[in-house]
Amino acid sequence: MQLDDKFYRKIMKKGKGVFEMLEQYDKTREWPLGRKRIDITLSKRTIQRLRLLKAKHGKPISRIIEEAVDNI
Repeated sequence: MQLDDKFYRKIMKKGKGVFEMLEQYDKTREWPLGRKRIDITLSKRTIQRLRLLKAKHGKPISRIIEEAVDNI
């Protein structure tokens, strides 16, 4: 079965995220889904600000950091 150009573009547009995820897996042999714990060093001032944001918004610090990085 030969795919016409229009059908191919439609598939690539709808499944772009899936194709990128599979490409990342091929490169690293690690799925880009889920969560992974890491250790980072932050200043005491930054930690205090994150704790204030946590109390204000009721979100875990990790979610606050993820949302900030996603908005970059």
